[in-house]
This record gives sequence, structure tokens and C-alpha cells, in this order.
Amino acid sequence: MRWLHRAFVALIYFFMLCPLLFVVWLSFFKDAILYFPPSGYTLSWYVKAWDNSAFANGFLFSMQVALIAAVCGVALGVLAALGIIRHRFRGSQAVNTLLLSPLLVPGIVAGVAIYLFYLRAENTLDMDIVGTYGGLVLAHVCLTIPWTVRLVSASMSGLDPSIEEAARNLGASGRVAFFRVTLPMLRPAIVAAALFSFIVSFENLELSLSLVGPGRTTLPIAIMQYLEFNLDPTIAAVASVQILMLGIVMLVTDRYVKLSQVV
Repeated sequence: MRWLHRAFVALIYFFMLCPLLFVVWLSFFKDAILYFPPSGYTLSWYVKAWDNSAFANGFLFSMQVALIAAVCGVALGVLAALGIIRHRFRGSQAVNTLLLSPLLVPGIVAGVAIYLFYLRAENTLDMDIVGTYGGLVLAHVCLTIPWTVRLVSASMSGLDPSIEEAARNLGASGRVAFFRVTLPMLRPAIVAAALFSFIVSFENLELSLSLVGPGRTTLPIAIMQYLEFNLDPTIAAVASVQILMLGIVMLVTDRYVKLSQVV
């Protein structure tokens, strides 16, 4: 039964990882028109992806937006989680539900809703919002806040309040106790929130599609535009680089902060 259980678990993992393995395998196919079995293998699609300026610019732009959105979203999400868990007030559950609602709304619906909201705000404020860098970053911040609120709230609920009380009894003020006792204990949740916020923002397509301005294209949009006229394995090469990059980030993060303790 033990070997049967291990085989079943291995089968489940293979089923979950099979799409990723297939994409990586596809990126080495020699043929521009995909068919099985391939006539050979090559690395030329990685070279072609590297020479494509749309992918390079989209990667840098997505990296910039994701980093800013993750930092701002984590900062605001930690404050929101602190207010909801530590300072109960009337309507706190409603605020918590509102902050977590983007996790339940389909991405395309959220993208259209924010686009329409920006149009109405432009008419009211008489200023450009759609297509601006600030409007795109603000939308991505709203996308990342729920991850921080969910992870930090769950971690904060599991903390022993007597530890912070002991620091207060030893003469520490509320601010000192929070920054030197509570915040270090929340470090795994904060790091995990930053990691997931970065990934969600970096890989987002639906929200960015209607908000990017001329001359600014994120990597997912660049991939979608390439697929309109090409079906060669270049996209698989780009996707394989993303998988490798995000995998390395998660492994390095898990090396210093155990994500299994939070997620």
C-alpha cells in the first residue's frame, strides 16, 4: 500500500507538471511547423526570441511594473491585514471581503471594469488615465493587495499574542514591539506575499490588455501579439525562460523562507 500511495502521488505530480514539461520540450523542436515526432532538436528558437526586441522590451517593462506593484501591494496589504486582525471595528469583515474580492473576479471582468472606471474618472477629473504608466501600475497594485491580505492575515491569526505582550511588559512600546517582535515573525508571510504578488503581476494579461499605452507592452501582450501571425516554437522558448526564472526565484525564496509554512 505504501508503494501504491507513492505511485499515486507521483502520478498526480506528473499530471500537474506535464504542461510545463511539454512546453519546455516543445521549445527544442527543430521544425517551425509543429508535428510529432520532431525531425530534430535545436536551440535556434531561444536565439530568435533573444533577438526579438518586443520580447526584451516587454520583459523589462513587465519586470518594472511587477516590482513596483509587489512592493506597494505588500506595504498596503500588511497595513490592511494589521487593521483587520488587530483592530477589530464595525464592518471589518465587509472590508476584508472587499479586499479579497479580486481573487474571485475573473481577470477579464476586472480588466474591463477598471477600464470603464478609468474612462469615467477621466471625464470627471479631465485628465488622462487610460494608457498611462501610473494607471497601469495602480491597477496592478489593486491586483496584488488581496494576496498580501490573505497570507498576512492567516499568519497573523496564528501568532501567539503573549509574545508581543511579553515585549510590552519588558518596557517596549507598541511600535517597538511590532517592528522587533511581530514583524519578524510575519516575515515568511510577507516574503510569500511579495513572491506571489510579483508572479501575478508579471504574468497578468487580462488586466494589462486594455490599460497599456502606445509604445509600452508587457511580455504577456507581446507573446499574444506574436501568436497572431506566428506559430513556431519561439513562444515555447519564451515561456520556458519564464518558467526557469520563476522557478529559480521560488527555490531561492524557499531556501531562506519556507513557503510551506505559509502557503
